[in-house]
Amino acid sequence: MAKLWGGRFSKNTNELVDAFNASIDFDKRLYREDIRGSIAHAGMLAKCGIIPAEDGEKIIAGLKDILADIEAGNFSFEVALEDIHMNVEARLTERIGAAGARLHTARSRNDQVALDMHMYMKREVAEIAELLIRFEKAVLTVAKKHDKTLMPGYTHLQRAQPITLAHHLLAYFNMLQRDFRRLLGVWEGADMMPLGAGAIAGTTFPIDRFDVAEQLNFGKVYCNSMDAVSDRDYVIEFLSFASTLMMHMSRLSEELCLWSSTEFAFIEFDDAFATGSSMMPQKKNPDIAELVRGKTGRVYGHLMGMLTTAKGLPLTYNKDLQEDKEGFFDAVDTVKFTLQVYADMLLTMTVNVDKMAEAVSKDFSNATDLADYLVRKGLPFRQAHEVVGKCVAYAILNGKFLPEISIEEYKKFSELFEEDLLVALEPYNCVAARKSYGGPAFTENAKQFVLGDEVLAEQEAKLAELMAKL
Repeated sequence: MAKLWGGRFSKNTNELVDAFNASIDFDKRLYREDIRGSIAHAGMLAKCGIIPAEDGEKIIAGLKDILADIEAGNFSFEVALEDIHMNVEARLTERIGAAGARLHTARSRNDQVALDMHMYMKREVAEIAELLIRFEKAVLTVAKKHDKTLMPGYTHLQRAQPITLAHHLLAYFNMLQRDFRRLLGVWEGADMMPLGAGAIAGTTFPIDRFDVAEQLNFGKVYCNSMDAVSDRDYVIEFLSFASTLMMHMSRLSEELCLWSSTEFAFIEFDDAFATGSSMMPQKKNPDIAELVRGKTGRVYGHLMGMLTTAKGLPLTYNKDLQEDKEGFFDAVDTVKFTLQVYADMLLTMTVNVDKMAEAVSKDFSNATDLADYLVRKGLPFRQAHEVVGKCVAYAILNGKFLPEISIEEYKKFSELFEEDLLVALEPYNCVAARKSYGGPAFTENAKQFVLGDEVLAEQEAKLAELMAKL
């Protein structure tokens, strides 16, 4: 095959260089966007009188046929043609002749690939938004089911205060809301149309970039041709979103791994979401949670890779920018898999309610409530803190928990202690009393459930808007 764009060259490219340059193995997934963008471009060229209307019709018909062939699996991608753009254009020219060669008028591969990436990004953002909403619904569903399920809350991985499983899961629900907000920001950054910027300085042909933007449902058009070609901020924004989301998923993964261990025994995964050991027959391993935890570092790597690639690039296009795709594609696949599998895994796991309740009755997580009890009796909190600290030390020394100490024993530490302290120490009452906004009280959880349903309705409405703009 003749050297691509080889008019000024006297030698063919070295085969190793061809292989190193080629991106078709990974950018072929852009075929829908590449063809759709070319159809819009051809229509604009014909409308503006830059190419004959007859040629525009042939190009559009030929591109639609190629799309059908690719969808049917009847298209052979060639490494020698380097990328998705040349694979499509070469096949088009082969089929319709000279008219196909007119398609690339007034554009460069630089603004063409930027267009493909922007369009692909928008489609993936919409699909990920749908999966994110589905996972949020799963979290909220499990939380509602366990609004009265008591469990220890932890700081420093030490039991701290009694809470509910619902309150714990609502914390993740709030994280996911912020992730959704960040995802909408990714859409905004991708919703700019770069085609018509050319390689760097636009074109001398009387093109209508706004017509193309309207055909492709873009909200804005890049107002600087150099920025349009070189911008990869939207890719970095996506990878930043993905890294933050995966960080949240990794934190949840860590907790699920701990909770499913024999030492905690708070939950058990459904058999469909756990694996066995090749050597130890008794094992039930939380592989999915572990994989998500591990893949988080992989997504971080893609973000750092893209930041590093972009940091030293002079304007405008440089071949380095070909590195924007593989990491991005992998991050997309990782995020989509994670959200999809986690929704099902969470909904099917078994919660050991009795084990969680036992945990909060066999620890000192109600110590703060005992201090609050003394404060309500009139003792300053700092003094109450010290008194209860001594009570805890006494209980540990005598192999007891706080409810097991007698009133007579408590009186040795403060005369303010009365019989009603046992009521204050009940884990259920400890949780129910924490009615400050955002606290774990059952009444507060109920408010958060209502708010959560409202948030999900708003997100679904926003998703419908995005889908309509694809």
